[in-house]
Amino acid sequence: MTQLKSNGKDDRTNSFGHGGNIHYHRRLGGHENQLYDFSANINPLGPPDWLRSLISRELENLVHYPDPQSYILKKAAADYHSVNADLIIPANGTTELLYQLPFLFPSSRVVLPVPSYIDYARVFKKTKHRLINFPLKQEQQYDLDYERLASIIQEKDLVIIGTPNNPTGRIVDPQQILSFADRFPSCWFVIDEAFLDFVGKDLSVGGLRSNIITLNSMTKFYAIPGLRVGYGVFPAQLTDSLRALLPPWSVNHLAQVVGARCLADIQYQEKSRENIKALRSELIAGLQTISNLSVVSSSANYLLVNLVSGESANVLQSELQQRNILIRVCGNYQGLDSNTFRVAVRTKKENEYLVQNLASVLKPVKSTNIHSATGKTSSIMFQGTASNAGKSVLTAALCRILLQDGIRVAPFKAQNMSLNSFVTLDGLEMGRAQVVQAQAARLDPDVRMNPVLLKPNSDTGSQVIIHGKAVGNMSVTNYYRYKKTAMAAARRSYDQLASEFDVIVLEGAGSPGEVNLKKNDFVNMAMAEYAESPVLLVGDIDRGGVYAAFIGTMDVLDERERQLVAGFVVNRFRGDSSLLDDAHRYVKEYTGLDVLGTIPYLQDLGLPEEDSVSFKAGLFDSEKPTDDHIDLVLINLGHISNFTDLEPFLDEPDVHLRVISSVTELGNPDCIVLPGSKNVIDDLLQLKENGLYQAVLSQSYRGCEIVGICGGYQMLGKTVSDPGGIESSKQTISGLGLLNIQTTFFDDKTLVRKKGVHLESGIDIHGYEIHHGQSPSKHEPLLSFDDDSFCGNASEDGLVWGAYLHGIFDADAFRRWFINRLRVRKKYEPVKIILAPYDLEPAFDRLADRVRSNIDMEHIYRLLKL
Repeated sequence: MTQLKSNGKDDRTNSFGHGGNIHYHRRLGGHENQLYDFSANINPLGPPDWLRSLISRELENLVHYPDPQSYILKKAAADYHSVNADLIIPANGTTELLYQLPFLFPSSRVVLPVPSYIDYARVFKKTKHRLINFPLKQEQQYDLDYERLASIIQEKDLVIIGTPNNPTGRIVDPQQILSFADRFPSCWFVIDEAFLDFVGKDLSVGGLRSNIITLNSMTKFYAIPGLRVGYGVFPAQLTDSLRALLPPWSVNHLAQVVGARCLADIQYQEKSRENIKALRSELIAGLQTISNLSVVSSSANYLLVNLVSGESANVLQSELQQRNILIRVCGNYQGLDSNTFRVAVRTKKENEYLVQNLASVLKPVKSTNIHSATGKTSSIMFQGTASNAGKSVLTAALCRILLQDGIRVAPFKAQNMSLNSFVTLDGLEMGRAQVVQAQAARLDPDVRMNPVLLKPNSDTGSQVIIHGKAVGNMSVTNYYRYKKTAMAAARRSYDQLASEFDVIVLEGAGSPGEVNLKKNDFVNMAMAEYAESPVLLVGDIDRGGVYAAFIGTMDVLDERERQLVAGFVVNRFRGDSSLLDDAHRYVKEYTGLDVLGTIPYLQDLGLPEEDSVSFKAGLFDSEKPTDDHIDLVLINLGHISNFTDLEPFLDEPDVHLRVISSVTELGNPDCIVLPGSKNVIDDLLQLKENGLYQAVLSQSYRGCEIVGICGGYQMLGKTVSDPGGIESSKQTISGLGLLNIQTTFFDDKTLVRKKGVHLESGIDIHGYEIHHGQSPSKHEPLLSFDDDSFCGNASEDGLVWGAYLHGIFDADAFRRWFINRLRVRKKYEPVKIILAPYDLEPAFDRLADRVRSNIDMEHIYRLLKL
């Protein structure tokens, strides 16, 4: 075991003498946001989620003096303890009440079981009361020896008992306290219940005897020590005298309303006790793996620890402080020596970090199974103030930037809701956005990058895909029940990826500020917390209100979530970014966080759009060329999927790609494309209802080319049947009848990558298939694949054709052949060269260059600890 060496500093330089003095640590050069503060015994869950909104709502009342009677707080405390409200004395923390006790009992002896909270003695020494210390024995785990205590109590004594005791965490039997009160009716018993809420309010003795006073702190259990609020339950004969001693308005308005709400929040109380019990057990187990530590069994949210080999806790404190860990040395407690220290029960991550560093400093003999809290792969996460804020593109950009800098990086999104999917090389299905991000990192798409994919097939339900395989269709209610399974799958995938790469760039979903979804969310803040990832909040300034969105999102996050946010990114800005300086200063003043980047509006990226939000917004409508061109129409289906099949046409200079949803928009195009659909039957019904069904037939009769891909291909046939209700509750519907095929849906889903030849042109094509339907045909196929399989059909004149192959137009030569055929039909000359190669690599580099030059990469590298 290494001998600890003193650096000449100890806790005596801090005359405050209590834990939790982060301000003192900061004056020594520490930083509050890097601290692991085990010196203050505060609920590790943090304050209740409603705290910030309640304070915000009540700010308008600060123009008035607070209620001098603190009525709402008195009423809440009285209800909590089932006592008369007149017995409740609210205060600016229970310390204020403690400091009035010498004036209520000017001539009493004071009996103190020790060790105990140091201010008990400090208060009465100032008024020269006679203090009788009653030592608690270490060999008895510092438990109170009731008969031995009874033997020293005299008439009119003031006996002060902490339960749980500070610093030992030991509980005193409430029945024994009541017995003492009955046995010594002339004595006063002050019971400090500051930490009793961590055990359970049923153990309180407040108001149960006329010679018992309880002190009830709220700052520890509800994690609001900076607000300062507490109360005492006093016998009726003392209340008037005590109120006369207290200064007026000692409890401010915010403390009153917050305190009242805290006492009514049963759910928070129960959750806190349950979680702290588990965390305390884990921390005890971890500390016990260190051979020269002895831990006192505790019922509170802190532990008293002895250095059994005689090392100095002051020196240990200094060693840990160098690692930004604060502990409470207990040498100034009566009855304890410099070998003892106290540690709070903190979060799982913090507790593991403490054990790891104690083990490193003390070099234990026994091995430890506690995992390193710093062993996680470096990560960073983009979350948005709303859907389509640009987080997918920024994730791809950062993946490419880090790749350019020589870092092994992978993207990750725990759950994606999208109809735009892709098939990996091993025949598994994942969201297209994560495919693009993988390509940015020059990786083969891997379903672990998007372990949970939801493909909506109705307004209230989706097909659920886990690790690339469909597990069934679920309503929203059923999926909520399934979420624990989905979350576990997502975390397994993350852990596997994280073990293989230097950095993971995570993407959130929607917004972390969706208060109706937060409880069951595992994609945004819950995933960031699991990955120990700082969060950059992205807002779309092009929509307007971006700074209100930043501030509003922060305001609806609970305190634990707020701690994860590391800064903001303004996206899609048009103009001079220096004009935003005042707004950025305002956000910094309001939230304490910087805007780390202002990304310009990036037009014509040449990358697949992240999802149907951009598609529906009209971003797929290309500008109409002025020279000879073909008019290509994509029909916007209600459940459109894999619309990116048409994206390669956006850069073709002789193609005008239009997305239409109604007959009035159709015109007389040269070609109509029916895209993929996640609910073919319902989308066919929609086409019949809105008139596009008949309009497509009419266009076909006049010689317009009609193309169907996957679901669109199925629509071109005679019938579509879904007997098992895989996509729709309607079993059979007639198709357009333009191809002689009949489609039936089966449970098994085809998921396969394909390479082959377009038979008519002889040109190589490639892509992937994702479909439940099977459409057998006796006609000549359209495509022949390398695995000797076939796909697709065409009409006799070739003007109607379709296939299951997504990505068929990605092949530059085939796309140009297809365009030229349409050009020739319009009497235009064919173009014999490739005009717009569909190559994403230059696009990724352009994106990375623009983002790198407009975001604080030095700060991001600091967040990544690289």
